[in-house]
Amino acid sequence: MIEFPIYLDHAATTPVAPEVLEAMLPYFTEYYGNSATLYNLGARAKTAVDTAREQIASILNCSPDEIFFTSGGTEADNWAIRGMARNAGAMKHLLVSAIEHHAVLEPAESLMRDGFEVEQIPPSHEGVVDPEAVRSRLRPDTFLASVMHVNNEIGTIQDIGSISDVCKSAGVPFHVDAVQSFARLPIDLRSLPVSLLTMSAHKIYGPKGVGALYIRRGTPIFPWMLGGEQESGFRGGTTNVAGIVGFGAAAIRSADKSKKEQERTTLLSNILVHQVVDDASGIRLTAEHQSRVPSTVHLTIEGVEGEALLLALDMAGICASAGSACTTGSTAPSHVLLSMGMGVDQARGALRLTLGESTTEEGILFVAKTLKGIVKDLRNLA
Repeated sequence: MIEFPIYLDHAATTPVAPEVLEAMLPYFTEYYGNSATLYNLGARAKTAVDTAREQIASILNCSPDEIFFTSGGTEADNWAIRGMARNAGAMKHLLVSAIEHHAVLEPAESLMRDGFEVEQIPPSHEGVVDPEAVRSRLRPDTFLASVMHVNNEIGTIQDIGSISDVCKSAGVPFHVDAVQSFARLPIDLRSLPVSLLTMSAHKIYGPKGVGALYIRRGTPIFPWMLGGEQESGFRGGTTNVAGIVGFGAAAIRSADKSKKEQERTTLLSNILVHQVVDDASGIRLTAEHQSRVPSTVHLTIEGVEGEALLLALDMAGICASAGSACTTGSTAPSHVLLSMGMGVDQARGALRLTLGESTTEEGILFVAKTLKGIVKDLRNLA
């Protein structure tokens, strides 16, 4: 029995897992104290925050005092880019990949108005950033390089190990947006010379509105939000205790399930690709020959517009997207696809299907059959 809607947009957000919600609930009504206070009710909240910090640090193999909570991945990315720029002094060169999330690209672009030079690293035609392309662009005045771990649109996995080594050898701090990989792919910050790393709870069955920025000790970053001594004076504001508790619980849960879930989604995504990808019919898998997370199936479909395709899928009870949820409503084709050398018409026919815990083989087979029918109908209408 297929349950509707069939949700295939897990890269945009995930539902809060029942056990995560259960962990959070007492901190809304029972242990509601402000974690910055000294009395027992506040101390109970502070202990819960400290536990979540330790949980997240244990997954990354770093120190808990290097984890700083934020309102989400976008804030953490902004802090990484603008916080490093604020302490950059005479160093005015920022290096970012062209496939970054807008939460990196837009604060980077904003720095140009302040006299900074922002250089984008082009990816390969299959959406991969070459570590040598990073090396060749590093300069004596580069204050930061930023390359994401897993691309949020096409799912390609970047070689952050080699890129971080390149940056370390040049003495350049390195930022990684790991929103799509944290607690799902192995990241060991004891062996990986990353300076800053972004995380978010709502991609791993945790609550929206909470994320974190890992800041390696000694990284010259400016405090992000003034007005209180929370987060060691780096990010003022009353602590979101319930959200942070949920983040910690979701992180441990996701890390524990990651291996089995990857095996399961690999099987399901292979079925989906086998059912729908056909060069002869103009449905192609993006970055087919690259290392990708199994939960992301990104397609380009000739002869259809992405918006019409998504509306038709929604009417059939299928939730999908054309790319990043943060650009929904924009008529411009994906900057990620254009940076890979894809034409505008091809990019407009993009479809992103991202699998998760609710995805079943029965559902995948229904989606494949429905998608092929919708594509045929749309082409006939055109």
